Amino acid sequence: MKQLLTNKNILPVTRRAPVFDRDLTPFLLKWYKKNLRDLPWRKTSDPYHIWISEIMLQQTTVTAVIPYYERWFKIFPDIKTLASAPLQKVLTVWQGLGYYQRARNLHQAAQAIVSKFNTIIPSSADILKTLPGLGPYTIGAVLSIAYQKPLPVVDANVRRVLLRLMAIQEKINTKRDKEFYALLEHLIPHSEPGNFNQALMELGALICTSKNPSCHACPVSLCCESYKKGTQELIPEIISKKIKPLRVVIGIIDYKNKLLIQQRPEKGLLAGLWEFPGGKIEAGETPLKAIIREIKEETGLTVIKATLFTKVIHYYTQYKISLTAFHCVCQSYTQPLKSNQKWVTKKSLKTYPMPSGSAKIILMLNSHTNV
Repeated sequence: MKQLLTNKNILPVTRRAPVFDRDLTPFLLKWYKKNLRDLPWRKTSDPYHIWISEIMLQQTTVTAVIPYYERWFKIFPDIKTLASAPLQKVLTVWQGLGYYQRARNLHQAAQAIVSKFNTIIPSSADILKTLPGLGPYTIGAVLSIAYQKPLPVVDANVRRVLLRLMAIQEKINTKRDKEFYALLEHLIPHSEPGNFNQALMELGALICTSKNPSCHACPVSLCCESYKKGTQELIPEIISKKIKPLRVVIGIIDYKNKLLIQQRPEKGLLAGLWEFPGGKIEAGETPLKAIIREIKEETGLTVIKATLFTKVIHYYTQYKISLTAFHCVCQSYTQPLKSNQKWVTKKSLKTYPMPSGSAKIILMLNSHTNV
């Protein structure tokens, strides 16, 4: 057998081929069928459902995804409904999942599938890769689970499992993906490609976890070089994430029972989402001075009174954002608004997609009758 992976820390595949060929795939599938989690997207082979679940699961935990998945299909039960919906509605339904470009790509891809393929998601990898937001992982997942195509998938869980199986002591990244795909193409069974891919990801999620892996419960521990060597806790190497603190203020400006919100630019960070006026607190600046400055810069309004409403903390990619919200009273409310600004009722705020920090503020606003 051709050697599929080369590394000074591991044995050639040819020397472990009997174990991989004979044991890994059947043992993994047997374990999966007995231990798979009862997840809503596993109750269907509809490619639309599989596609939506896989996009939602990127950068998001299974527990967090389930209520969003269930709500999504109440609002967008089929691909035609999704394609015909306004983008703002799609982003609003997506609100809370983060990484909003995923939702934009879903909307654009749905429109392309409706117009070019008569609402049927193609079963060709070459066609799918021309659609926005569909890379090798998503294509492999959709085609293997929905169409039973023998295409492997490689995500963070799969990378960690393979690094440990082969005792490769390095950080998780994409540099070995070509080699991993070659190995998995050899291992994936043509009779159950979807189950194999889900089993490998399930193994990484439940057993071969990033910390304290449950090797005693692993169905393929006999195939694992790091387990044999006792180095599984050292693999993969830990990547230390640097969380950057960011202090932000926002102003809740209330005029005639309406609140002022503004839309972010169509390109860049949190593109197209709506938010309350505000911004970063500059060095040496107090939150109060910052909100007066920001309101003036963004709206032209002069704050004459700013009362602390609440403080919240949320995380966005590598940032820890400390958000201070003020209830602001201003002068000259009748001045013209900018094209990206509007006055809206508190009740209608739920129809405007917003970043998670602003969404938390809205929940608090709804519990206060005097704001």
